[in-house]
Amino acid sequence: MNKNILAGIFLSITTFAYAQDDATKYAESITPEDLKKHLVIIAADSMKGRDTGSPGQKMAAEYVLKYFKEYGLQPIAAAADGSKSFLQKYNLYKRGWGEVYVKAGGKQYEFNKDFYLNGILDAPAETNTPVVLAGYGIEEPAYNDYANLNVTGKSVIIFEGEPKLKDGNYLLSGNGDKSKWNSTVSWQNKVKLALEKGAKHVFIISEKTGEDFDKEIRQRAVMARRFSSPTLKPVKESSNNIASFVLSAEMAAQILNTSVQKLTKEKDEIGKTKKPLSKSLSGEATFKAERTNEIIETENVAAYMEGSDKKDEVLVISAHLDHIGISPNGEINNGADDDGSGTVSLLELAEAFSKAKADGKGPRRSILFLNVTGEEKGLFGSEYYSENPLLPLKNTVADLNIDMIGRVDEAHKNDPKYVYVIGADKLSSQLHAISEEANKKYVNYKLDYTFNDPKDPNRFYYRSDHYNFAKVGIPVIFYFTGVHEDYHRPGDDVEKIMFDKQAPIVKLVFHTAWELANREERIVVDSHKE
Repeated sequence: MNKNILAGIFLSITTFAYAQDDATKYAESITPEDLKKHLVIIAADSMKGRDTGSPGQKMAAEYVLKYFKEYGLQPIAAAADGSKSFLQKYNLYKRGWGEVYVKAGGKQYEFNKDFYLNGILDAPAETNTPVVLAGYGIEEPAYNDYANLNVTGKSVIIFEGEPKLKDGNYLLSGNGDKSKWNSTVSWQNKVKLALEKGAKHVFIISEKTGEDFDKEIRQRAVMARRFSSPTLKPVKESSNNIASFVLSAEMAAQILNTSVQKLTKEKDEIGKTKKPLSKSLSGEATFKAERTNEIIETENVAAYMEGSDKKDEVLVISAHLDHIGISPNGEINNGADDDGSGTVSLLELAEAFSKAKADGKGPRRSILFLNVTGEEKGLFGSEYYSENPLLPLKNTVADLNIDMIGRVDEAHKNDPKYVYVIGADKLSSQLHAISEEANKKYVNYKLDYTFNDPKDPNRFYYRSDHYNFAKVGIPVIFYFTGVHEDYHRPGDDVEKIMFDKQAPIVKLVFHTAWELANREERIVVDSHKE
């Protein structure tokens, strides 16, 4: 064999062995003790659950950037004064309910306790209105609640649904078939009709009573919170006032200066006579329904380590800094696992790579350590980064995302040496192979691909920050150890974190990152799996 070829092979083997030894040396700086040292701060009660944009979240941001500075990492975001900053600031916009109430009969009724609202009503000033009972609020050739009723300038109270006969059939159809006035969206038709007739506002008496109505209010309150979720861009709401107050018969009786028995009798009378009410009940109500605009100021923390001969290419390692804050009952959700575990992992990874660089073994490609916020609100921090990248997306070789790696789930309670690997093969077969090889050489954990299955109903691939990189064609790995009984609960505390289990996973991320940052060719995008 040619001597030059033999020398070349020997040199390659020697170089690989040294590189392998280097990686192992710096990976050893990742320890359970250091992970815990950081997490007792990040997941402390003083952080108040790190809700997006909250003082606690900002305290956490200051904590991590202090260490990024100590490790010699560089700021690359632009501050307002033009200087460089570790903080990539952005805003979230939230529309919600302010003060909402109804007053009648000397009592003030509470929103989402005594009544709820369908649709969006913006009535920021307290409004007093005369109210009249308008039957079911229906207009048909054979039956018209407005035939002899003037509602101009007034508000109307109407019964939910449509008239029923004594035999149980519906008045309009003559049988058991419901009309257009008796569906989940019929309230909109009734409100539109009332407004056409000159009414100002609409109150609907729910068919549900007692605990059933209370349950419906609770369900609607949950739905209302979803509609009050923040967005990355300001939302302009429609001001068409297609809205209604939904209330109990007891509350309606107070507004109409009558009793529930009298109100029920009026309703029964329509079914008996097959005619609208000949004389309507009336009263008055005072209400307020205030819509609020809230701007949530938050920030990603981005710390940059410049590479050497391939510095224009960048590897992103990410975790989310925020959690869900304080529960309505005042309990703090510390989020030690979600995603305190990922946040402190980034610190350990940054320290390991900084030690390597200080020894002249820094990465060939640049690395961006990215703590995003807004994950719990809708992956907003990573979405903002993907739309406003600090480094060109075309030069971003991969994102390694760490979210909840400090506990075990029910499926692995007897075998904690595992990690779910999600997305590794979705865009790059090489990334999957590198991940497998790094685990085989250095960690030897079980790599569980259960949640990588596109048919998995949990759809975790779409539920953490890596996805905002994947959707623009950047290969990703999501490291995850599954949900547990304390997921999004106050019990997600530091004392339940398994640091001895977590540290090897962080080392797996390190060895994968080491290969991605130092290999000759960047990984290819050759897969397009769901």
